[in-house]
Amino acid sequence: MDNPTGHLIPALEPLDQYNRELADNVHPSDWRNPEPKSRYDLVVVGAGTAGLVTAAGAAGVGASVALIEKDLMGGDCLNVGCVPSKALIRAARAHAEVRCSGELGVVCNGPIHSDFPAVMRRMRRLRAGISHHDSARRFRDLGIDVFIGSGSFNDDRSVSVGTHRLRFAKAVITTGARAIELPILGLKQAGYVTNETVFSLTTLPRRLAVIGAGPVGCELAQAFARFGSNVTLLEQGKQLLPREDRDAAELVRQALQRDGVRISESRKIKAISRQGDEKLIAFDDDDKTDPLLVDQILIGVGRAPNVDGLNLEAAGVQFDRRAGVKVDDHLRTTNRRIFAAGDICFPYKFTHTADAMARIVIQNALFFGRKKASSLIIPWCTYTDPEIAHVGLYPSEAQARGLDLDTIMVRLDEVDRAILDSQSDGFLKVHVQKKSGRILGATLVASHAGDMISELTLAISAGVSLGKLGAVIHPYPTQAEAIKRAGDMFNRRRLTPLARKILAMLLKCNW
Repeated sequence: MDNPTGHLIPALEPLDQYNRELADNVHPSDWRNPEPKSRYDLVVVGAGTAGLVTAAGAAGVGASVALIEKDLMGGDCLNVGCVPSKALIRAARAHAEVRCSGELGVVCNGPIHSDFPAVMRRMRRLRAGISHHDSARRFRDLGIDVFIGSGSFNDDRSVSVGTHRLRFAKAVITTGARAIELPILGLKQAGYVTNETVFSLTTLPRRLAVIGAGPVGCELAQAFARFGSNVTLLEQGKQLLPREDRDAAELVRQALQRDGVRISESRKIKAISRQGDEKLIAFDDDDKTDPLLVDQILIGVGRAPNVDGLNLEAAGVQFDRRAGVKVDDHLRTTNRRIFAAGDICFPYKFTHTADAMARIVIQNALFFGRKKASSLIIPWCTYTDPEIAHVGLYPSEAQARGLDLDTIMVRLDEVDRAILDSQSDGFLKVHVQKKSGRILGATLVASHAGDMISELTLAISAGVSLGKLGAVIHPYPTQAEAIKRAGDMFNRRRLTPLARKILAMLLKCNW
């Protein structure tokens, strides 16, 4: 029986009671790998969200399952992604709420400041408390053989972990992705943090440069600015959140600037150098502007699939070091016995997408299912304040498919609850087919857009038209009433001049 070397990766610093608890759950140092069975129905390589859901689901229907993880079970989401970032964002939002409480008639005497070490300690405590859901012991208790160590394919039907050889009928690769090192001169020597190491900070950087204005960059730039950092957000492109609706991105820009974030777009970094404890960022246009001097650099862009060390060639699995493992629409690799799910093979790198793909793998790998990844209706949310949530098609995508499109827009300053909450900077855009009212896509900008988008996701999935949503009774007052208003607006637009005349004639008959 193996006794793998227990270790704490740098992302688990500092080594306090909470990180010890986390490590004991998701990478226990005293863990002993079991003796493998003669053959497994399913071997899962990687214990992030996709791997955990696949393993638990397969074991739940009676399959013999082995689960392999070389670092921390729970993957990015638990350890360096969704869980720690949302704990940080919640604390930052509380700071902003107190700072703006005077607008609500609540007076806070004295200066407002954040205790950053306490914020990070709370994050570590909550993360550790959640980690038992993803623990090695819990999955062992589900009947799964959990192997801590590096998995490497021997051939098309077996994987090795240490001295053990695991044979399988089917396997799934769920090793996820990692932050990449940007090709910027001097960056490595100067030092930086990514989403994988930023949550190890225990002191607040006085001056912080965030490179990349995607979701990670914008979320963390706003959070650190609210805590008191002097934050500069650097984006080489022309727009924050370039994937999002332009109007939505502009509202987030304004919100970040109100929180003190300095935004610099369309600028290319030439080089970074270290000057003592400081870092100097030079730009290609430094003849026009001064270099930027900061205490810390956060890289908020760039992910690479974790394919190294898997020996995928021996298994007959094709892959690309940028796009990851090649899969078909049924999530099957070029080896018909091996599937893949999550960030290792899919462009939409979200926890909930990995969960949904895992459920497809269970059906297709174990029960000859024909579920397709292309049929997934995937919502997503960027957790800035306000949040941006989106589901379905953007207008350009609908037009490219030749769909006749109409857009219904409701501003939140027309929604009573948003006004009462002082959260009226936002809107709902719903894109529908003109005649049928079938919802093709929607973008929502609101303080809790991520919670509200699910109604529209369900409508798209179930084929419920926007007009029917107008007939759904919503509790008053809620910000979700914006969805009902959009349905009412669509129904009013369908009232043609001829229909109006007929209705007018019917009304006269009542006299």
